[in-house]
Amino acid sequence: MNGELIAIGDELTSGRIVNSTSYFAASHLFAAGHTVTSMTTVGDETEMIGQALLEAIDRSDFVVLTGGLGSTTDDITSAAVSAALDRPQTFYPEIFAKIQECEAFKNSPAMEKMAWLPSGAEVLKPGENMAGFMLVYAEKPIFFLPGVPHQMRELMLDRVIPILATWQENSFHLVHQKIYKVFGVEEMEINNRLADLENKDERIRIGYYPMAAEVHVSLTVCTATIEDTKELFLAKETLLKAALADLIYGEDEETMASVSGALLRDQGLTLGLAESCTGGLMAKMVTSVPGSSAYFQGSVVAYANEVKERLLGVAAETLIHFGAVSEETAAAMADGARQATGADIGVAITGIAGPDGGTPDKPVGTVCFGLATPAGSFQQTHRFSGKRALVQAKAATMGLDLVRRFLLNRIPLQVSS
Repeated sequence: MNGELIAIGDELTSGRIVNSTSYFAASHLFAAGHTVTSMTTVGDETEMIGQALLEAIDRSDFVVLTGGLGSTTDDITSAAVSAALDRPQTFYPEIFAKIQECEAFKNSPAMEKMAWLPSGAEVLKPGENMAGFMLVYAEKPIFFLPGVPHQMRELMLDRVIPILATWQENSFHLVHQKIYKVFGVEEMEINNRLADLENKDERIRIGYYPMAAEVHVSLTVCTATIEDTKELFLAKETLLKAALADLIYGEDEETMASVSGALLRDQGLTLGLAESCTGGLMAKMVTSVPGSSAYFQGSVVAYANEVKERLLGVAAETLIHFGAVSEETAAAMADGARQATGADIGVAITGIAGPDGGTPDKPVGTVCFGLATPAGSFQQTHRFSGKRALVQAKAATMGLDLVRRFLLNRIPLQVSS
């Protein structure tokens, strides 16, 4: 289904607050198989809210509005909607009773306004102290959610997405979608590889979404029956996976950290890290995964050369002769990470994240990696584009990808003599 998002509030149009609610809604609607065709931000103006809503209803299958449902004078969404849709405001005593129980509204002289909703409104969570309702207008579902981020997110996940799923089934349009996580190539290269899958079949859509160090590729199939959807999706998925091969590291909610972590856990191996230019970012990614203590031993953030020598055992001669940013130093750091943490596998990163520090031989974005294992070692150098944060993100992701590819037997190790 195609939908539109409307975020309401002067705090958004003035730039005082970042519009995180629309981002959250769009990403989860997309993951559920819907397409958000427009995201609009409107100030606290009755006529503008009404106009934006009517235009969105005319263009879309559903609309989600956020903000303006509170008790202060600038919360005018319900009144604006009533006027625009010609739905007179109606008092909901059960809502007022819940509001009276809420300590946050004890001193609000206008708390009663929250119980006046457009006629026909269905409260999304009647048993809880939060605003949010739904209307059906022109045979389309219209959702009105609070601008308070945690409340909006709860209603989006618990009510909006499930209601839309039922609505979609009743309209006989069955959607299946999957996200494929790709690392190691640019968006254009992925697009070129999938060129044969791009066609004019309206039942199929492929999307490309650069996400920091990665590119996420979506495959969406929509047909009239479950059987047709499954058959067509499997056929296209087979072609997509053949075109991208092992560039795909995961699907849907998987991350590079969760995928590499699962391989470590399944193979009964542990991991230790040594980071320089990434400053602990790789360790943060690893420990963001629940249960990572089963395989992660620890990390040494060795920025200064003296720390590389003292904590990781990198020889002074190696640093002098090859430099801190070198495969030789990365290899020594990886071995030092194994020794310092007692891990089975050591991974090291050392490089120049920028914006300064580059040389003609080693420009900004040069990053060296080391992988030390009981079976041997591996070193390589990459040159990443982008500003400092992006270089760090790419480097940390690459470090975990080395672990993944090693555990899948896709890295030719150099056996130490």
